[in-house]
Amino acid sequence: MYVPAAHRFDDADALRAFMRGHPFALLTSQVEGEPFATHLPVTVADHAGSLRIRGHLARANPHAAALDGATALVVFGGPHAYVSPRHYDSRSSVPTWNYIAVHAGGMVRTLAATDVPAHEALLAELIAAHEPAYQAKWDGLSERYRLGMMRGIVAFELEVTRLHGKAKLSQNKSAAERRRIAAALARSAGAGDRGTAAAMRALEHGESPAWTAERESTEDTGQEVDGRDDVACPFPHD
Repeated sequence: MYVPAAHRFDDADALRAFMRGHPFALLTSQVEGEPFATHLPVTVADHAGSLRIRGHLARANPHAAALDGATALVVFGGPHAYVSPRHYDSRSSVPTWNYIAVHAGGMVRTLAATDVPAHEALLAELIAAHEPAYQAKWDGLSERYRLGMMRGIVAFELEVTRLHGKAKLSQNKSAAERRRIAAALARSAGAGDRGTAAAMRALEHGESPAWTAERESTEDTGQEVDGRDDVACPFPHD
């Protein structure tokens, strides 16, 4: 990822917080010599002194068969927003896009399909991160059903050896211009715009731009969505 010095975002704790706050990531590597990507939820945690990213893919996904031992990149995207040149002092200006992103790279190992306890532990991490109350329901399902579901996935762990963050938040503009941009984005109906505004304001106050809390969204996490109660299902069809 190209990161100009003004946009570098490299505080270790803030990077981890950002990744945990935006856990729906993009896993990329190669399949038969071609780039391949899978969108999926992951967990981010420190294990034995190293940062680990864990998740799973559908076994039917061609990506799954090519993961073990592969070098991969996991991309975490955060709030982003279009920035109009009407907020700038100079008429000789062009539009741009503000955003925050973190790239984590390393080698992947997949869990043995026969290691049921390891799969259960990984799924428990995902459930705890998104809907802890679902754990009791999962535990109450028949062993035959749970084993059948686990046979349909390939679980993986990536040990992070390369970590880069970028926070492009109009740092090259004047304080007055940044305030106008943040104010306009904060008034927007879009959650991404409001999230970008919050990150810009945090940066102005000398705080981390890794804005992860509240998300200023109309979504109410942990609640039913469209009448469904399976929003934290540990088996996304990826």
